[in-house]
Amino acid sequence: MTKVKFCGIRREEDVLNVNRLLPNYIGFMFYSRSRRYVPPEEALRLKGLLDPRVVAVGVFVDEAQEKVADIVRSGTVSVVQLHGREDDAYIARLRELVDVTVIKAFGISSVDDLEKARRSTADLVLLDNGAGGTGVTFDWSLLRDIGRDFILAGGLGPDNVADAVEKVRPFAVDTSSGIETDGFKDGSKMERFMDVCRKHRNQDNYQRNSND
Repeated sequence: MTKVKFCGIRREEDVLNVNRLLPNYIGFMFYSRSRRYVPPEEALRLKGLLDPRVVAVGVFVDEAQEKVADIVRSGTVSVVQLHGREDDAYIARLRELVDVTVIKAFGISSVDDLEKARRSTADLVLLDNGAGGTGVTFDWSLLRDIGRDFILAGGLGPDNVADAVEKVRPFAVDTSSGIETDGFKDGSKMERFMDVCRKHRNQDNYQRNSND
């Protein structure tokens, strides 16, 4: 069953909606140039309000490994998502500092991009539009032969996530702008997104049971 991640959580009301809807993951953005940036101390406060069934992910862009490790050690996040130029050497050094699950994001514009994602030593890869963070989908047909679990991102919202799950079969789907209105998380869009994903899960389970 495809898992769900809501990225860019930064307000208390966002967390309350998350606790009501229970996606599998949320993302705190620690890149200071992002409009969804949340300071580490505020993220820690929000984590304290988060339902423990939801996994908190820290999103970083070319951040020093020591700073990433400090945020992990604080208990704010248990998964690290890397969106910059971080390579396998960076990941290895981070793992020396702290025991953490690592997601590496790749912009997918070509088969070569997909091959880089396939070879990554990260625990999971996130596949996004080539530019990243644009709220625009990319050519999902490129993902046909990736050969490993991946998180699908890029332009996903309540109106197209069912199609994405059906066609691509990702490990998880990641959305941020697709559940926002005027730049802020929208509780009704978050609910619609979860409803669509849960409906697809139920249909998938029914089809599997019918085939047994």
